Amino acid sequence: MLFGVADQSCCSELLFADDVGEFVGRRRSAAAAITLVCALAALASPQAMSGAYAAPAPPAPSLSPSAVPPPPVELPPGAGQSGTPGKKSLDDVRIELDALYEKAASATDAYNLADEQYQRLSAEVSTLTRDLVRGQARIDELNKSAGAAARAQYRGGGLPPEAQLVLTDDPGLFLDGVGRFQESQRATHRLIAELTRAQEDLKTYAQDAGTEWAKLEVSRAKKEKAKEEITKQIAAAEKIEAGLEKEDLARLARLQDEAALKAQSAWLGSGALKDINRGASAQGKQAIAFATAQIGKPYVWGAEGPSSYDCSGLTSEAWSAAGRTIPRTSQEQWRQLPRVPVADMRPGDLIIYFEDASHVGMYVGDGTIVHAPRPGRNVTLAGAGTMRILGVVRPDK
Repeated sequence: MLFGVADQSCCSELLFADDVGEFVGRRRSAAAAITLVCALAALASPQAMSGAYAAPAPPAPSLSPSAVPPPPVELPPGAGQSGTPGKKSLDDVRIELDALYEKAASATDAYNLADEQYQRLSAEVSTLTRDLVRGQARIDELNKSAGAAARAQYRGGGLPPEAQLVLTDDPGLFLDGVGRFQESQRATHRLIAELTRAQEDLKTYAQDAGTEWAKLEVSRAKKEKAKEEITKQIAAAEKIEAGLEKEDLARLARLQDEAALKAQSAWLGSGALKDINRGASAQGKQAIAFATAQIGKPYVWGAEGPSSYDCSGLTSEAWSAAGRTIPRTSQEQWRQLPRVPVADMRPGDLIIYFEDASHVGMYVGDGTIVHAPRPGRNVTLAGAGTMRILGVVRPDK
């Protein structure tokens, strides 16, 4: 019976739709006829024939108050990438700011890696420089010894004292002279061999120092280039934020919070994390204690504490405080540390974010991380799923 009622209702709707379509068709035909007559009359008029007047523009369709779109947000020229030039929605602004800060984070990781290499190479060059100085001093010392032996030989008429004793008629002096002569020969051979080794070592040190110095210059150039990129991206983001009114900044913050909550809810709802309350290791607890104690301290790119941190500066220092040395940058942490499935992660593990591994946070349990977010923000707690997860690494596996 219900099926019959539904059929009748459906048929009635179809009939009604046909009637309306026929009515609308008749109205359109009439309107078209009227328009054609008016057009012919206008063409036949003297004004139309002489071209004195142009045809009036058709009236714009009226919109109900509810259909009128809200006015776009005014931004500094060039701040937008789509839509009306110089104007875009706050959500577009949020997306653009996120992209700029991601680029800054990637450049920060490149800077940190170049800086780490620069420090290591600087230490190696310093060591080689000291080796060069010591090697040259040893060569100078050996040259002095060789010079003294040569002078002694010259004073003996071209023969060293030992050789002169060999020519004596006294048997006792002869035997003593033979022994001293042999020892002198051995000493001379040792002197020449050591001088040769010292010269070869000095040459190797010089070559190594030149190579390391060239690497040092490359690392320094990379470091400076990354610094310029960081400054550029942060300046672009700050320019956009500076162009917003106070009310728009508050709305933007709410949009960012809403986007983060939506991403976190979707991540938790996906079942990606099987157990949010898995226990931490003893070292993991120490690392978490250090990291959470830094909450409220500002993000500064390249910083490793104690008053400020960037993302990988916080995680590397936290694990160092727990007695475990790990790579300085998030990309090297991802590359070198043992990986574990997201579903099996435990507090103390590091979550690596974005395709280029440019951000990292420390998992503290309950689906939460502690991290240093970006310039203008402080070390804080956040949902682990609020950013694109690349994977998880475990420093103490």
